[in-house]
Amino acid sequence: MTMLLTNIKTLIGCHAPLLPLRGDDLASLNAIENAFVLVEDGLVADFGAMQDLSWKVPHPPKEVYDCSNRMVLPCWCDSHTHLVFAGSRENEFVDKIRGLSYAEIAARGGGILNSAARLNETSKDELFCLAWQRLKQITVTGTGSVEIKSGYGLSVEGELKMLRVIKKLKEKSSLQIKSSFLAAHTYPSEYRENHEGYIKLILEEMLPVIVRENLADYIDVFCEQGFFSIEEMISVCKVAARHGLKPKLHINQLNSIGGLQAAIALNALSVDHLEVMTGEDVKDLAASDTIGTLLPTAAYFLRMPFQPARKLMDAGAAIALASDYNPGSSPSGNMQGVVSMACIGMRMLPAEAINAATINGAFAMEVADSAGSIAIDKRADLIVTKEIPSVDYLPYAFGEYHIARVMIKGEWQ
Repeated sequence: MTMLLTNIKTLIGCHAPLLPLRGDDLASLNAIENAFVLVEDGLVADFGAMQDLSWKVPHPPKEVYDCSNRMVLPCWCDSHTHLVFAGSRENEFVDKIRGLSYAEIAARGGGILNSAARLNETSKDELFCLAWQRLKQITVTGTGSVEIKSGYGLSVEGELKMLRVIKKLKEKSSLQIKSSFLAAHTYPSEYRENHEGYIKLILEEMLPVIVRENLADYIDVFCEQGFFSIEEMISVCKVAARHGLKPKLHINQLNSIGGLQAAIALNALSVDHLEVMTGEDVKDLAASDTIGTLLPTAAYFLRMPFQPARKLMDAGAAIALASDYNPGSSPSGNMQGVVSMACIGMRMLPAEAINAATINGAFAMEVADSAGSIAIDKRADLIVTKEIPSVDYLPYAFGEYHIARVMIKGEWQ
């Protein structure tokens, strides 16, 4: 299909950086006022100022969409989710209100273990249907690329079931989807005193099948006190790396224990969470090529301090924003909410938050060559806003829904 979007009030994200944005670059939206975008065969064929339309597109297509008084920006790139799960956990939400901590709920068999028990009782077909509905939901809220993790199986059968569901989502959806193998999410009850046995299960029984069936793009480990140690994370990642799985790691959510430095040494693509960061952690991340993925809605939901985004950006770190969509600590995949919370809770400028949720999110799952910004030959994954006064209004009016239409690979959703 060929389509022309005309009279765009502001076209946002017109760039194709080769590396994640940092510092002052993160605060620049690279926008064009009164613009057009030409879409052909699911890709951006051309774009520019309306005054150049007649010579850049001398033969306009029949399909023309007037975007007068509306803005267009690239779809969100949500690089950290757990959207394949069997059911919600609102009972734990009430427990948190009553004062129980994340660790206390986990110790009582809640948290990840609760999700694992329910997932292992759910059929693959039912799990796919639930995930498909969530995928449709995040699509209409503007997400065009998404990473999805396993980690609620915690058994050979359960983890493979999750990853096969994600593979089916990849095959059926028009979104770009990346998958992460996260069996090292927590220790199942039967392996609580036998860490070596569970790691052996991951590496010798799960990983060979995952590699054979091409079920994962990345390896993930929850490195934290009470979960997986630095040494355990390193051992899992090194074996996975021999099979081509790059690390994207849960780091520094509850404590700073040196996991960040180990992750950087492992050449992790991203380190995600980062609620607890020392000055040394900030400095080390800024000096590395690893992207720090911040999950403000998880910090909000758990009533934890927000991630130190301002310190990280001022130090020169590359940061991305993601939803952490999951049933226990961030039961929403709405990236507009993530962007708003990043501005309100973490003092990110609207431009910084939008870039972190689009192009830097794309880098955090290696799809920046095809998504995350407006550029010729990139996917036509576009958000058309409603009539809003400025781009700053997107995070400012946090309770309003600002999207008029969403285009994924050149097709209206």
